[in-house]
Amino acid sequence: MQIIGFVCGGGVEAVIMNYYRNIDRNKIQFDFVIDGYEKTALDNEILSLGGKVYKVEPYTKNPLKNIYQIYRVIKDNNYQIVHSNMNTLSVFSLFAAWLAGAKVRILHNHSTAVKSEKLRSAMKYILRPFAPVFANRYMACSKLAGEWMYGKKNMQSGEVKVLNNAIDVDAFAYNENLRKKLRQDLNIDEDTLVIGHVGRFMYQKNHDFLIDIFNEIHKQKSNSLLLLIGDGPLRQSIEEKVKNYNLQDSVNFLGLRKDVKDLYNAMDVFVLPSWYEGLPVVSVEAQANGLPCFVSDKVSKECYLSSSMHFISLDKNADIWSKEILNSKLTRNKSAKQELIANNFEIKNEAKKLIGLYTIN
Repeated sequence: MQIIGFVCGGGVEAVIMNYYRNIDRNKIQFDFVIDGYEKTALDNEILSLGGKVYKVEPYTKNPLKNIYQIYRVIKDNNYQIVHSNMNTLSVFSLFAAWLAGAKVRILHNHSTAVKSEKLRSAMKYILRPFAPVFANRYMACSKLAGEWMYGKKNMQSGEVKVLNNAIDVDAFAYNENLRKKLRQDLNIDEDTLVIGHVGRFMYQKNHDFLIDIFNEIHKQKSNSLLLLIGDGPLRQSIEEKVKNYNLQDSVNFLGLRKDVKDLYNAMDVFVLPSWYEGLPVVSVEAQANGLPCFVSDKVSKECYLSSSMHFISLDKNADIWSKEILNSKLTRNKSAKQELIANNFEIKNEAKKLIGLYTIN
């Protein structure tokens, strides 16, 4: 049983679905608990792969009903392995799993926190000591995310397993023909510099600063375009900021897309100025495509998987970011596939390891 909360086109669900597509489903089958009763972008694919989808009351509306419904799903269907991907909120779903008698209860942390994200981070810090209470196995997407949730001592002991945000490297490989087609479909000239970003419109992803960076890039290179893929609560405010900068013709909001792996081919640069991350799967995908990647120093250094990766401090202003990007070698990395495989981020190999972590004993 995979518990993933809301489906919002985010990195956590992308990671779990990557593993689901590539795991030996004759040995392990995934079923899903999803918050909310509406149909989601994942439903059809889950069903086509042999899984089941259970919709429950969102924890944001009624946490007690959410816990009870998860409990009933696990109890009534006798799930023995429950894998909660809800970070600190996993305390609630794993409490339900414990009550229902699931033998393996996995807490998987995918994130960290910053104090500047006041209410959200306050909740994370409050729940963090309780998150592992009902778990009996522990995972994290990176050493950084693991240390934040479990502490350095537990990470060093080996009790916490790092499950890499692995991807199908071949599926994300650069394709010149696809690039030409997508640019034609999106009405982008071949000599236009395309800055790309994939992420939910929320504080963590720092779109506000991303627009500042692109504004400075556009001043220096008028033939430039920003592609924003994703949706979320802050999208409207970012659209307003784009209008204030008079950049409407140079910023393309693509919304939620099912062809993200293809859209990387249309980009020339990938930028991720996040306030915090565990290990963002989009950074892995962009590197697999060979894109030059510029990410903030708040992103785990563990996402340095290839020579395409560059870190820039968030203490530096947008003008400095823009100059570092434009003064860099903006060409595709032809060794991307080999570098990611060497760093154990090829999903086919990592999916085999996950089966071992699910073993009941």
